[in-house]
Amino acid sequence: MRRNARIISIALHALFIMVVFVFQGMIFPYLRIAGLAPLLLPLVSTAIAVCEGRAAGGIVGIFAGILCDISLNEPVGVFTIILTFTGLTVGALADTVVQRGFVTYFLFCIGVLAISAFVQMFPLVYFGGIPPSLLMSTAIWQTVYSLVFTFPIWFFARALGRRTERPPSTGGS
Repeated sequence: MRRNARIISIALHALFIMVVFVFQGMIFPYLRIAGLAPLLLPLVSTAIAVCEGRAAGGIVGIFAGILCDISLNEPVGVFTIILTFTGLTVGALADTVVQRGFVTYFLFCIGVLAISAFVQMFPLVYFGGIPPSLLMSTAIWQTVYSLVFTFPIWFFARALGRRTERPPSTGGS
């Protein structure tokens, strides 16, 4: 029975990531606000890491990063590396140092989205010669727009985390 529960958990996590990918890559590009689309997959990786720890955060980070690289046409592997690293780091902090909860998740999301904005801006600044001051407004507004979706993503990630929690040990003989 435990094996079936694990398979169902993996399938639900994969479905969650794919639904968010569809929203990020195929729906929100047509629902831009002030020319901006939200960045959702880093929020998923962060939410799973806070709810379920570093192992789940790292694994989800790999897949969310690959899908983020695909949907944003970024150089291959950039978001994969970043979201895997942040999933592992945030998960490790949630396992050991910080208290799991929405406020912690929200604060980590601000950091992850800031890193994501830097990654998106770097080629434009370094190779394109665009002054960073011109890109900062866009980065800030994309971060704010993305943060609007923290609560619904947290809600679903928390529900997945509760579904996959291990039952308490009965301690018997």
